[in-house]
Amino acid sequence: MTPLVSFVSAIFLTLWLAGRFSPFRIDDAPNERSLHDQPVPRTGGIAIVFAVAAGWWALFRDATMPPWYMALAGGALLVAVLSLLDDLIELSPALRLPVHLVASTLIVAAGDVSPWVAIAGALALSWMLNLYNFMDGMDGFAGGMSVIGFSALGLAGWLAGDGVFMSLSLCVAAASAGFLMFNFPPARIFMGDVGSATLGLLAGGLSWHGWLAGLFPLWFPILVFSPFVVDATVTLARRAIRGEKVWQAHREHCYQKLVLAGWGHRRTVLAEYALMLMAALAALFLLDQGSLVPVGLLIWAMVYLFLICWVELRTR
Repeated sequence: MTPLVSFVSAIFLTLWLAGRFSPFRIDDAPNERSLHDQPVPRTGGIAIVFAVAAGWWALFRDATMPPWYMALAGGALLVAVLSLLDDLIELSPALRLPVHLVASTLIVAAGDVSPWVAIAGALALSWMLNLYNFMDGMDGFAGGMSVIGFSALGLAGWLAGDGVFMSLSLCVAAASAGFLMFNFPPARIFMGDVGSATLGLLAGGLSWHGWLAGLFPLWFPILVFSPFVVDATVTLARRAIRGEKVWQAHREHCYQKLVLAGWGHRRTVLAEYALMLMAALAALFLLDQGSLVPVGLLIWAMVYLFLICWVELRTR
């Protein structure tokens, strides 16, 4: 029932925030990175955050939230507040990144790991947070990916017999689904940094905990979220190699190239949904396949190599 609380809350909150006279309306003006040509409100992330919080509250209303989940909720709240300020006054990366690291460290420190593993984990969570933000540039993209990705995490938790982890993950998926009803192309509202950054941290945080708790191996969430991970990592690595500032707005992600090449938002986002759904199903299938895992991961690496080359040739 708790995912239903998140879903319904997200619908009503997003509908209110998308209204013309909403007191929290902040319009997203078109820029070098965006693919829209008209101002669109970008406060939908507030609805996602509150909807997730409502679902989690319903889950733990008669029980004490375990320390690890309190750390996850605290880190997410810190990132959400910072991101709201960023949406309002555009904070510099020099200010945002240290706070991202603090939030990530708060989550990682709640687990029993060595210092070096903790450092690697904090960096990985910070990267996932920013990766999600980088990839939130197309109608329905980040929201739909969250529905698929967090649903896969929830199913993995269910298969491992962890009902709490399953419910926490499905609350995030349900909140994203409620928001997506107003964000699917053509979008009436965007999630903004509040939504994308918080979802990125939750994706990394839940993945981290699931791995530490033995619910699934580390490769599982990487494969589930691989459409985001591969596109963002390859694109930003290219920009870094060319000496360009990776944090500056651009239109060089694969999905952006497809939209600009004439695919449009809806066709591109549906193709991305199909890709992530296949990746998630493959990850779930491989969970109990043992020796087939390396072969499966190699096949997916080849798939992404082919897709990157195909996009480059198609969009020249």
